[in-house]
Amino acid sequence: MWINITRPLVFFDLETTGTSLSADRIVELFYIKLFPDETTEEKRFLLNPKIPINPQATAVHGYSDEDVKDCPTFLDVADELAETFANCDFAGFNSNKFDFPILVEEFLRVGVEFEADKRKFIDAMRIFHSMEPRNLTAAYKFYCDKDLVNAHSAKADVIATFEIIKAQLSRYSDKLENTIEKLHEFSGQSDSADLAGRIKFNKDGKEIFAFGKHKDKVVTEVFEKEPSYYDWIMNADFSMDTKRVVSKIRLRSFGNK
Repeated sequence: MWINITRPLVFFDLETTGTSLSADRIVELFYIKLFPDETTEEKRFLLNPKIPINPQATAVHGYSDEDVKDCPTFLDVADELAETFANCDFAGFNSNKFDFPILVEEFLRVGVEFEADKRKFIDAMRIFHSMEPRNLTAAYKFYCDKDLVNAHSAKADVIATFEIIKAQLSRYSDKLENTIEKLHEFSGQSDSADLAGRIKFNKDGKEIFAFGKHKDKVVTEVFEKEPSYYDWIMNADFSMDTKRVVSKIRLRSFGNK
């Protein structure tokens, strides 16, 4: 076993209409699901996002509105994905900051229940940038000594990420523990309360803001002194997940009074 897992680990990648967590949508999703017995399954979804694809995004991944106009929507496949991803942890390249948050946004948007709080995350980019700062193509060349053909195809990127993490565990066997818990911690997600990293935990385990004029301040203390800041967050361009986390913190503080 090259990585010690007790439940399935999903390696995945998304191609999207743009780079906004709150406004953009998924165009392509590909995953490899690794089981504890080392067997795998894989599947690709090409989706109609129901909004125009940004030309800059098309220039990266190659999909146009015409290419996906007859494809299923995320709503059409949401139940299947939720069932496939149930009780799974996740791995990707830059997935902590973009791919997983936007995936959760899609589930929230269509009203399909998808529990994200108890997942573990491995981000090959975080490991790579900590060890050898580069991008995915360079990482694939560095760790696997292969040229990444068809980069920005979801399938090619997922397969490359799958191979990179295996190579990273081999190369850094003296520094990386091959457990999902330690790789999740190394990938930098364990100190975040929300998926986008807007709300962090301080050394005392309290939620603090990671942005703006109240950066590094305890969320509950800010809301107590400046209640309007909550309303500003809820009306601003933050992801639904971030707003959900902020709302839970605010409601919890009411319960403690």
